[in-house]
Amino acid sequence: MSRIVVAEDDRAIARLIKFKLERGGYQVDVAEDGAKAVEEINKARPDLVLLDVMMPVLNGYQVLKKIKEDQGLKDIPVIMLTARGQEKDIVKGIEMGSLDYIVKPFRPAELLARVNRVIKR
Repeated sequence: MSRIVVAEDDRAIARLIKFKLERGGYQVDVAEDGAKAVEEINKARPDLVLLDVMMPVLNGYQVLKKIKEDQGLKDIPVIMLTARGQEKDIVKGIEMGSLDYIVKPFRPAELLARVNRVIKR
């Protein structure tokens, strides 16, 4: 079973994402801040990371930078999932190595389709 780490500080959104992804057949771990996300990613070595930008401790861009600079983590695909939807934010996320960038509010079925595409199910 493919594993996904969801880095999301809004508990209601995290629950929705977890529910939708588990219904889609994934194992999901949730981290509520950037530092915990880095810990969880190091521990779980997931098949995908869903990463919010605006989080406490470390923001999503800082987490993405840590992932991409770590030889053991750099090949883990990342999808940014955030309310920061300005063109400069999207370009920054993609240039830093995110495979996709989804702006909140998002459609749960679309999120699952994008996750399935990245994990190639």
